[in-house]
Amino acid sequence: MDSNILQLAYDLNPFIRVYKDGKVERLMGTEVVPPSTTDPKTGVHSKDLVISPETGVAARLYKPKTTTTDQKLPLLIYFHGGAFFVQTAFSPTYQTFLNSLSSEANAIVVSVDYRRAPENPLPIGYDDSWEAVKWVASHTSAVAHGGGLVEEWLRDYADFERVFFGGDSAGANIAHHMAIRVGLEGLLGGVKLVGIVLTNPYFWGKDPIGGEGTNMDIKALMDEFWIKACPSSSGSDDPMINPVVDPNLARLGCSKVLVCVAEKDVLRDRGWLYCEALGKSGWGGVVEIMESEGEDHVFHLEKPNCEKAMDLVKRVISFMGLEAHDKAQS
Repeated sequence: MDSNILQLAYDLNPFIRVYKDGKVERLMGTEVVPPSTTDPKTGVHSKDLVISPETGVAARLYKPKTTTTDQKLPLLIYFHGGAFFVQTAFSPTYQTFLNSLSSEANAIVVSVDYRRAPENPLPIGYDDSWEAVKWVASHTSAVAHGGGLVEEWLRDYADFERVFFGGDSAGANIAHHMAIRVGLEGLLGGVKLVGIVLTNPYFWGKDPIGGEGTNMDIKALMDEFWIKACPSSSGSDDPMINPVVDPNLARLGCSKVLVCVAEKDVLRDRGWLYCEALGKSGWGGVVEIMESEGEDHVFHLEKPNCEKAMDLVKRVISFMGLEAHDKAQS
């Protein structure tokens, strides 16, 4: 055998291949685009910054076209998807989606770039995301002058009494766990987490539910995906991937939750189960669910201009208690 040929350790197509020498080959989600001083379609401004030079945790920030210091804007902290393995906050997919969402919602958006598995196995991605959440919270008036990196877009324009977490797929999983940490640990400076938006959340479990039992090969693959992302996990009933078994579920640190599922998504039934469990947990908030008929996982990112993707964005804006931003020019 040619010693120069890399030997495969495991293949998680279509996301990654990992070789026995430790090399990781990402099969998708590798393209990046720069931030835009002014997005030509939406007028949204974006920029990048490093939150922690020690860990490399970074973010892309979005600011709508029109802002004033007199009127603070809602703040969305967003976590990208990609099964914990691929994609970044700098992907063209997320640039397009969050430009649109920032414009339509007239909101400040912080898109978090956390370290990814398998080089940085979970719970590193959770810890990175929590570090980013705490950094955002440090911009409140009560603690903004305590030193460290201060971002003027947050300091000057963000309403810290209207904070939301959001994400898709693995990012929705992270958003849930960040809300649990808020409930358990709180945030400095009187930051109020109003709600979380979980789009096609990446939740799973040991025992099949709904349609999961009809294809045990997919079930086995999903189990493997999780254990490769989090080798220290106890398995698919770990509360990190199966929140309905989490004894802290009722401690969710917000007052409302929106879960968006897609009819053809293998994760659909887990989204419904999460809503049911949350409602029965003793948590005192309100949970809503939206199902997109005929659609599959993260369709809104792949087909952002389709009618159902636009309906999803409108539902998110409504959930955040906002009116769609009127971009019409006189």
